Amino acid sequence: MTKKQSKLEASNLDAFYGDFQALKNINIAMEEKAVTAFIGPSGCGKSTFLRTLNRMNDYIDGFRIQGQIQLDGRDIYAADVRVDELRKEVGMVFQKPNPFPKTIYENVVYGLKIQGIKDKKLLQETCEKSLQQAALWNEVKDKLDKSALALSGGQQQRLCIARALAIQPSVILMDEPASALDPISTAKIEDLIHELKKDYTIVIVTHNMQQAGRVSDHTAFFYMGELVEHAKTKTMFTSPKDTRTQNYITGRFG
Repeated sequence: MTKKQSKLEASNLDAFYGDFQALKNINIAMEEKAVTAFIGPSGCGKSTFLRTLNRMNDYIDGFRIQGQIQLDGRDIYAADVRVDELRKEVGMVFQKPNPFPKTIYENVVYGLKIQGIKDKKLLQETCEKSLQQAALWNEVKDKLDKSALALSGGQQQRLCIARALAIQPSVILMDEPASALDPISTAKIEDLIHELKKDYTIVIVTHNMQQAGRVSDHTAFFYMGELVEHAKTKTMFTSPKDTRTQNYITGRFG
């Protein structure tokens, strides 16, 4: 089997909030059309790192980085990179479902409409395709004109995934996408991740070690702002190299 190419790569990355250094010399390549999970205790830098991958931290006063992050070999922090274009390529799904107070249909096509796309047929087709990809179409196809806020939490999160897919990214970032959901909804999100990785590169932050084991191909363990270890998930969970990884995985701290 040929080795997959890396899609995203961080080199010598440091990140700061004012004087506080949140990330220290991060070096990692994330494989194309695979799932990479970030694990580690709260406050260890994994969400900060995830948000550097589509420049979500740019909104935070005093945030800055040193080093480089490349998407398909291009530095995403280069002066000529348009952040709105980057975020079309790198979609994001947050911890709590955050549908807009609009109809299900308007939620899905929102990103296309703000790009100026008005073609009703294209919008309709994209809505259906995105909802099918997010395994939600059969549940909502007869109520596209109803408020998204009437959906259950699990359905809302799949709607947010559909909204991210509608703008046709190549990378999807997920920040603990199932932590606010019940076990049945969580299982649906995990099944969905398995399906989506056929077409997308997925990076997920999770506190749930079992979830990392179930959904990811590669796992990266963060601790105190450092990337301690990064390996194939099976290797990481069966024979980690670093004692800190071992201790975290076996529940001795965290």
